[in-house]
Amino acid sequence: MNRRNRLVLSIAIPVLLLVIIGGLYLHQQQAATNTSANNHAASAASCHGKAIPLKLALDWTPNTNHTGIYVAKAQGWYSAQCIDLTILPYSSTVSSDTLVSSGQAAVGISSTESIVADAAVNQPVVSIAAIIQHNTSALVSLASSNLKSPRDFDGKVYGGFGAPYEAAVVGSIMRQAGGKGTFKNVTLSVDTMQALETKQVDFAWVFEGWEVIQAQRAGFQLNVFPITSYGIPDYYTPNIITSPKEIAQQPDLLRRFMTATAQGYTYAITHAHEAAQLLIDAAPKGTFPDTGLVFASQTFLSSHYVDAGRKWGLQDAVAWHGYPNFMLNNQAILDANSKPLKSMNFDALYTNQFLG
Repeated sequence: MNRRNRLVLSIAIPVLLLVIIGGLYLHQQQAATNTSANNHAASAASCHGKAIPLKLALDWTPNTNHTGIYVAKAQGWYSAQCIDLTILPYSSTVSSDTLVSSGQAAVGISSTESIVADAAVNQPVVSIAAIIQHNTSALVSLASSNLKSPRDFDGKVYGGFGAPYEAAVVGSIMRQAGGKGTFKNVTLSVDTMQALETKQVDFAWVFEGWEVIQAQRAGFQLNVFPITSYGIPDYYTPNIITSPKEIAQQPDLLRRFMTATAQGYTYAITHAHEAAQLLIDAAPKGTFPDTGLVFASQTFLSSHYVDAGRKWGLQDAVAWHGYPNFMLNNQAILDANSKPLKSMNFDALYTNQFLG
């Protein structure tokens, strides 16, 4: 064999192998796509044109805590589970917990604090998934202020949201940092960042994945004090909730709802930009005047939805005993007569049974 033939073969053989390997890869991808499409069609066909209506109540206007739900809806994953999902708009007068406990919505978005408070007044709901695995909330003050530590909040004005547990949490954090834990508590009627920027309040309790990023994009810096860095037990917020009645009567529907929802959040974990765009496209017009905030927030939250090697949504007894016990010990769980409870069955407040 002459040198020219050898040269041709040395080039042709690797190219041929690349073509073969590439062809096999594309075939596998097409097969996977077809399988997914077939499964979708088969599932839809099994509905016999009778998808079950299911209402979900939001805890706030659409935001990146809700991304997985909007992704699953846009991708047709609820339809594939024979579910016709309606996302109810946020109401400032009726909480998502009330809508769920009263049967006006089958599922909703809530928080550990609200779930505990519901049980205390005999309007129980049950957490069926933790949207984020660790608490991402913090006390914040303007970086331009002299409030460089929670101990500096003594005698200052706190802008809150009127919940009974706020004073216990904020006071405990201040004392943990070396302060006395005394402050003026006012309930805000304006945006938290606006209240801080205009100095209506000195400090507030916010989510790092939204308000802190919002402040940075608006051009002012914050001092950020994560609450779990100051003795507050880690806990889940937000949560996906349902009612005990739904669990008893519709367990299969809830399981299928969670299958689709888990798909949505799993996609958002690995496709942050695409997931954020789906949220923006699906939300009512005007929801996001700053779409850059959505993309930045999604990048933050996609890395917080789940710990490495862990199933999305999973909840542990440690979290469901630690923080609620803190609330109980600080007389922050009030019954229907506004009297502090002395005990509660925390294990009844959550379940992992609908996670595949």
